[in-house]
Amino acid sequence: MTTQAAVVASLHPRSVLRGAQAGAWVLPVCDHYSGVGSRMRKSLQLQAELTQEFGACVFDVTLDCEDGAPVGGEAEHAALVAELLNGAAPGARVGVRVHPVDHAAFQADIQTLLAPAVRRPAFVMLPKVESVACVEAAVAAMDAQGASAVPLHVLIESPLAVHHSFDVAAHPRVQSLSFGLMDFVSAHGGAIPASAMGVVGQFEHPLVVRAKLALASAAHAHGKVPSHCVVTEFRDLSALRRAALRARDDMGYTRMWSIHPDQIRTVVEVFAPTADEVGEAAHIIALAVQAGWAPIQVQGQLHDRASYRFYWQTLERAHQTGRTMPKNVAAFFAPSPSVG
Repeated sequence: MTTQAAVVASLHPRSVLRGAQAGAWVLPVCDHYSGVGSRMRKSLQLQAELTQEFGACVFDVTLDCEDGAPVGGEAEHAALVAELLNGAAPGARVGVRVHPVDHAAFQADIQTLLAPAVRRPAFVMLPKVESVACVEAAVAAMDAQGASAVPLHVLIESPLAVHHSFDVAAHPRVQSLSFGLMDFVSAHGGAIPASAMGVVGQFEHPLVVRAKLALASAAHAHGKVPSHCVVTEFRDLSALRRAALRARDDMGYTRMWSIHPDQIRTVVEVFAPTADEVGEAAHIIALAVQAGWAPIQVQGQLHDRASYRFYWQTLERAHQTGRTMPKNVAAFFAPSPSVG
């Protein structure tokens, strides 16, 4: 290791700022769902195109075997998804959503999608998770296929699931928690009005807001990623933007679902730091490095390792969303086996 490389490694924020990734796993900020054959192929193509454009994989593609599979055609659909996994571009981030653990097709999904001849998905999304027992059942099935390295994303969709969300988030295989708005509302048997599934009502109804906040808090408590639900008004990009801003600023979410290709760029843009935020974060981190991570003052404001973590997380999100890194911190993002 050269002297310069050694200095960079010893001062690297990931080495110094322990806990800097808490609540902010380095995952793409957008999770795009697709379950129809032609749309799944187009989603994978779009992912490759945007990866080339941004220089980073800015959204995950989740191939859906739950809602995407026709009743009675679950096995054929899973086989198609396995074929698409094998045909994905090198470096592509492609996850799969399987059926719930108590569904007749669950075991077949796992056996087909995690077969030795199939490329490993980036993650398995497990719907209808009510408790840790669901997670354990899924993990056992995955491990039986030799997929112990594949992380689990879970979908929280009921009042009971929200109640158990802290325990679910604590499981070491769980990487992200997603909120399932429509199923959550439906689970209340009419006690929550249909308006709460809309782009406005979901941020106003007390039970829905309470559930969203609980899920985000559970995720952050255990260093996992909270992922916000879809906006079904998919052609109204201004409504999507407003919802994404509320999810980010008011609810503490760092990732959001997309169900239409037109939604992806808006989600990425909202969850990516602005140029001003990136510039401020780079300035403070660069000064912190110069000070050997001791406390500093910037324009009369004290900064120490607590605030350094915040600004480093801003830079991590910027890098993950394809933003250009300022020169004074670019070395921290250069590929090197000695860093990170």
